[in-house]
Amino acid sequence: MTVDAALIEMMDRVLATHGPTARPCADPDIWQALDELGLVRLTGSPEHGGSGAGWAEAAELISAAVRHAVRVPLAEHDLLACWLLEAAGLPADSNRRTVCVLDDSGTATSVPWASTARRIVVVWADTHGHHLVDADAAAMRITPGTNMVDEPRDTVTADLTDLAPYAITVPEELVEQLRLKSALVRSLQVCAALDTIVDLVIEHTSTRVQFGRPLSKFQAIQHLVADLAAEAALARAATEAAMSTAIATDWSGASLAFRVATARSCTGHAASVVVRNAHQAFGAIGTTVEHTLHRYTRAALAWRSEYGSVQHWDEQLTRGAVAAGAAGLWPLIAG
Repeated sequence: MTVDAALIEMMDRVLATHGPTARPCADPDIWQALDELGLVRLTGSPEHGGSGAGWAEAAELISAAVRHAVRVPLAEHDLLACWLLEAAGLPADSNRRTVCVLDDSGTATSVPWASTARRIVVVWADTHGHHLVDADAAAMRITPGTNMVDEPRDTVTADLTDLAPYAITVPEELVEQLRLKSALVRSLQVCAALDTIVDLVIEHTSTRVQFGRPLSKFQAIQHLVADLAAEAALARAATEAAMSTAIATDWSGASLAFRVATARSCTGHAASVVVRNAHQAFGAIGTTVEHTLHRYTRAALAWRSEYGSVQHWDEQLTRGAVAAGAAGLWPLIAG
């Protein structure tokens, strides 16, 4: 999953110029600048106005946005909503999009960025299968909400009888891919936040002097740093394993669901340790609004519970392991 170093440098430079955003999506110049560089539709096919890149490049872009605390719906627009349209044979343009799955009453809760989107890719199921519509956001009722880092997480309500005439039927496998892709997006974001926290902690404990020596010379601090670094590394390894399997099998591998569940479980539990230890290492200064630490600790805690809670993914992981049995578990883990 090697990505061109010049592309990574360009992503970092552009996002550093615009971050951190005081309020998510408050600056329209961010979206316009990313769109002009082909980053808004990074993985889209060229015939749909995309840049033709893959998930490896998208992971670098998402991670760079997290590092610079730039809150924009890059993943929701490109990797989820527009991908789903293309996979369903529908056109996708640069209008900002998000995606949601409605329940039987026509409601979806905690929809990312719905209140800032121009169009919403809507999916729902009934006795006839799964249906999809690329709907105008203005045609639906959107009740604003936010997550812990003030990103829009809204409630979307639609009349299914109004949407049905414009809907196309999509296979269940496509909806399952959407579920796994959404989950892996959040793992990538949590990992980027945890890696940034590790860097901040190492820099702080190496330079902050107490009682005549750096904090990093105290054994208790060394244990805190070692634990959080190990947890962040485990989360990264599990997430990269899941992404490697997804790319290699075009999101159809037999072990993919298990690996995504592993990634989400590992990142969820790692976030607890990394956030706790980081704030212990920083002390009171790490809780202030002026300090950068909270931008990443709050984000990690918020994102780990989206597209499935930690408990949900723990249960999915357990079910996968039990179903594999004693003879099949190791091949499942090893791929």
